[in-house]
Amino acid sequence: MKLKTHITILFFVFTYNSFSQSKTFTKEDTLLGSNHAYRSWWEALHYDITIKPDLKNKTISGKNDIYYALLNEETSFVMQLDLQEPMYIDSMFLDNKHFTKYKKERHRYILNLPKQTRYEKHIISIYFSGKPHEAKNAPWDGGWVWKKDSLGNPWMSVACQGNGPSIWYPCKDLQSDEPDNGCLLNIIVPDTLVGIGNGKLVKKQEAFPEKGFTTYQWQVTNPINNYNIVPYIGKYTLLHDSIEGEKGKLITDYWVLNYHKQKAISHLKPNVTKTIKCFEHWFGPYPFYEDSYKIVEAPYLGMEHQSNVAYGNFYLNGYAGRDLSNTGWGLKWDFIVVHESGHEWFGNNITASDVADNWIHEGFTSYAEVLFTECEFGKEAGNDYCEGVKKSIRNDIPIVGKYGVHKEGSGDMYNKGSQVVHMIRQMMNDDEKFRLLLREMNKNFYHNTVSTKELESFINKKTGIDFTPLFNQYLRTTQIPKLEYKIKNNKLSFRYTNCLNEFNMPVKIKTDKEILIKPTIQWQTIQLEKKTKMISLDRNVYVKLEKVK
Repeated sequence: MKLKTHITILFFVFTYNSFSQSKTFTKEDTLLGSNHAYRSWWEALHYDITIKPDLKNKTISGKNDIYYALLNEETSFVMQLDLQEPMYIDSMFLDNKHFTKYKKERHRYILNLPKQTRYEKHIISIYFSGKPHEAKNAPWDGGWVWKKDSLGNPWMSVACQGNGPSIWYPCKDLQSDEPDNGCLLNIIVPDTLVGIGNGKLVKKQEAFPEKGFTTYQWQVTNPINNYNIVPYIGKYTLLHDSIEGEKGKLITDYWVLNYHKQKAISHLKPNVTKTIKCFEHWFGPYPFYEDSYKIVEAPYLGMEHQSNVAYGNFYLNGYAGRDLSNTGWGLKWDFIVVHESGHEWFGNNITASDVADNWIHEGFTSYAEVLFTECEFGKEAGNDYCEGVKKSIRNDIPIVGKYGVHKEGSGDMYNKGSQVVHMIRQMMNDDEKFRLLLREMNKNFYHNTVSTKELESFINKKTGIDFTPLFNQYLRTTQIPKLEYKIKNNKLSFRYTNCLNEFNMPVKIKTDKEILIKPTIQWQTIQLEKKTKMISLDRNVYVKLEKVK
């Protein structure tokens, strides 16, 4: 079960924090971002979504059957459901009976339910329609994507991680509560097009619900992030394939525009196969064998939609043909295949319980780029890539955001988050133990949500190393530690500055040989064996080196 009870307890703290920072955050932010009293008493079990888009008018209509259960006894039974304007609810049914006791409050609907009993299961059926927010530059500004392919055929999809899934369908728009039993996604399209959803295709109904239309029904059996439930609609063709993975046969399907079939065969298939093989080695078995793996050509660059990866990288290596590391290694593989597939482990399997902790998704997945480079070209190539992306870190704000108000941290969560993982690896100084740690994380938090603090505690316990000073320094501040040093009479003195008082990360330096030192904010002195004027710092840490007088 993905809903964490500790979030409910912390609601009061988050609410206080949001109002104490009223110049920045509002009640609206708290209602969206926290597991407050209208949310905490119930959990989503299953979504059964039907969606029918109208390309001409850029509108959608549909239905969502939300199966839910009570987590505890309530006295008020007030439920919040989210649906962002200009979308609206047409009608609602509770356990198949017409239900009218609800009111609209901006982007949410407040339901006054009849008395219910703990552990009871119920169904809220919601009919909805409207003209959803249109994404102008997906996936960075979320919304529905209305485009045409290069031949003029309709091509539609959604990207909604930042805005939330309630931008297009009614749901409990809270990252910590994923429908435990997955979802059904019924996509109604003109019979000249194909509708693709998450999981496996279980039914195709022609001339349904009316002549000239076809309904594609897709089923996800595993828990799934709400923002990952996404339809794709276009002139698709299927390239069916599979690989032998750690848990046996894994279906790896490719849904591409029909005129890109040969590019998919020559480019996507080898890239996907190598990626999954590498990540299963480092992270453990692909987390959703029952739902298969598919990659779907999308009308935007890419997204990590669970078992349904969005691909729009133009069949190029790099990031749309660019090397984000400026080392050359980033042009030797397809960034979107690697990064978005990496999210199946970090983001979709292990999910941050609050968007403030989304560095867990992006930091570990960005480090997956390093590991893939290492899988293909060796460890030093991976280190080169890691060093290259370090240069893009801005250190504008901390990479852990504000809790309970739907506020992520800095975009540095990608590359700075990757450096955090890399430094954990350096301090462990045992690649096999590091690999087992990553695999144990995916096993321990399998199909679950986690906070940064929970993850820190797990890593500290499993490694026997207290990484707390490192986490506090790099996740919660923008200060980059500086290793100051001076050499006099063949003695090396060193200390950390521009850091928290407790920061104490060991680092390797090189004089005539490599030495492991353990700096703190206090000066320390060691005797050097040979005379030297300068030292160098291991590049695999995110620390600045400065010689002082």
